[in-house]
Amino acid sequence: MAPLKKKHAGGQPCIIPGGFTVLSLQFDSNSSTHHELFIKEHKVRAEKTSNRPLDRTLFVLNIPPYCSEGAIRELFSQFGNIQSVELRDHPGSSQESGPTLSKVFRPATKQGFKVGYIVFSNSSSVSAAKKHPYDSRLVISTEKHPVRAGVQKWIQKYKEAFIQPDQLQKIVDSFMEGHDKRKEEEEERLKKEAEQQQEDEEGWVKVTKGQKARPHSEAANKRTLQKEMRKTKRKELLNFYTWQHRNTQKEHIAELRKKFEEDKQRIALLRAQRKFKPY
Repeated sequence: MAPLKKKHAGGQPCIIPGGFTVLSLQFDSNSSTHHELFIKEHKVRAEKTSNRPLDRTLFVLNIPPYCSEGAIRELFSQFGNIQSVELRDHPGSSQESGPTLSKVFRPATKQGFKVGYIVFSNSSSVSAAKKHPYDSRLVISTEKHPVRAGVQKWIQKYKEAFIQPDQLQKIVDSFMEGHDKRKEEEEERLKKEAEQQQEDEEGWVKVTKGQKARPHSEAANKRTLQKEMRKTKRKELLNFYTWQHRNTQKEHIAELRKKFEEDKQRIALLRAQRKFKPY
């Protein structure tokens, strides 16, 4: 891909189309090559989350694979106090659902260029990062905070992959305690909902004074559905009896009409034989 054409004066920030500011950085002080980061103030109005405040969050693109969250925090700490650093494979909303899992239970992360969200304590830090001159390169690995890359990085990650049994046991115990606590809280919540949503035989929910009517729980909806099914069956049975009664009445009327016709024929025959004496 052809490099972007950037126009900037010495000591001035480099801004490219899209509103991104280009930061030039090198791995260490002896590196002859440099890497470029693209930063921009995070202004996604549709994202309603407290983890990324719109006035204090910096959106960063093209973060190299050897940069960890700690390295990014140290690199941008010169612009101000950092509250949090979040690295992701792709831009998107922050995920807060579910408990935070230990690295032991998380799948391995993809190795590649990432995007980052840096939350500063003050909004002035975002402006300071955007005003950083392009010709003043940022150094990632220093003597005070070295960053491993290449073979050294893989060796370090290989060593870190081994966890001592006692440490692993502590992680498992902590996870299970949190899981049991969440399970007990969920059971207690369902129990309270069931007590507050006791229904009578006709499906009414009793609401006591000082309490608000809450939406039905899954168990309450299931009971209501079963009651509706029983009502439907009773209605079908009642309709069957109604049809049977109506059919019986029709048969009785037909029988009466038949007897009436037979009586008419017998009376006509008696009249013809002059044996009919009504008085």
